[in-house]
Amino acid sequence: MNLEYFIAKRIHFQQGRKNISRPAVRIATIGIALGLAVMLVAVAVVIGFKNEVRNKTIGFGGHIQITNFDNNNTYAMNPIKMDTSLINKIKSIDGVRHVEHFSTKPGIIKTDNDFEGIVIKGVGTDFDWDFFKKNLVEGQILDVSGKTPNNQIIISRYLCNLLGLKLGDSFYTYFIQDQVRVRKFKIVGIYSTNFIDYDKLFILSDMRQVQALNNWDSASFSGLEILISDFNRIDEIGDAVYDATANKFNKDGNAYTTLTIKQLNPQIFSWLDLLDMNVWVILLLMLAVAGFNMISGLLILILERTSMIGILKSMGATNWSVRKVFLYHSFFLIGKGMLWGNVIGLSLCAVQYFTGIIPLDPEAYYVATVPITFNWLYIFLLNAGTLLASILMMIGPSYLITKINPARIIRYE
Repeated sequence: MNLEYFIAKRIHFQQGRKNISRPAVRIATIGIALGLAVMLVAVAVVIGFKNEVRNKTIGFGGHIQITNFDNNNTYAMNPIKMDTSLINKIKSIDGVRHVEHFSTKPGIIKTDNDFEGIVIKGVGTDFDWDFFKKNLVEGQILDVSGKTPNNQIIISRYLCNLLGLKLGDSFYTYFIQDQVRVRKFKIVGIYSTNFIDYDKLFILSDMRQVQALNNWDSASFSGLEILISDFNRIDEIGDAVYDATANKFNKDGNAYTTLTIKQLNPQIFSWLDLLDMNVWVILLLMLAVAGFNMISGLLILILERTSMIGILKSMGATNWSVRKVFLYHSFFLIGKGMLWGNVIGLSLCAVQYFTGIIPLDPEAYYVATVPITFNWLYIFLLNAGTLLASILMMIGPSYLITKINPARIIRYE
């Protein structure tokens, strides 16, 4: 039988109400609970926010883009042509999930009362609609499978509200080039991602419309968008795609350039990376607060139990044995605090996850409510790290026990 564990268990579960240490123990337990709850909420919110913003950015541009090397960093891109063999080579790269063609062209929507600059993004039958299906609020996705191009478009709710448009309306779009061209489009779907930077810019149409506006043939397009299975491998897969297209030229003598979504939007991903630093600061502060609460609680417990320590030592108990008694006791307190911390933290996250009760300004944060992601691996690691850090912080204060002289304590009693 583990004697130290038995004694610690008796101390912990049979504490009297008049014990001096009782308030300090409660404060230490509450400190652990609140600290862990705050850490769980912080991690769930930051991971959720990063995932939401990242997925919306990828939804508009894919993980990796291949375009003409001579592009001028605008949406009025020079076309590329790519052999089927090269496209198949890209599809065969480990981690590549999907490859799709796209074409873009800037234009101006003109209504009776207003106008707005936009980018029309042409898509084909190979387009992955999963992202826009999730964010479609009215209507349906485009049907681009017909033999002839149609005038259907999907537009954002932001642009509809701005221009006074609704589902089923038609409007004229003007394209400025050597000669101004005009196209009439009909709204068949309305999407909303709350990512205002993109919602106010993109409308989706049949890619053949863009090809006709640019005087391109059916084999010409602005570029390829590549979707991958694991975002954590984006740099590795991006390098593999670059290697596959480097020093390759199409029939018109144009070279290719390959950029990941992180390279296309460095400001967004740099901002997201800064959030990790905020999380680490919160974790360290909460651990420090909870740890100091536990240290103060343990010191009060030791001072309150000096007579017991003296008796145990006089009966032959070693310093380490007595220290283990109080470390076991600390473990019980930490475990209780962590249990309540998980209950409080995960409950708050669950309420926000299912109700979205806390709103955000989408123009500032790109999401309408505080996002929550339950990453159980991170939750487990956070609990394990909190337990380990708290126990390690108890070892130092428990050293006070070695300074207690049993003869003096017993004589004093």
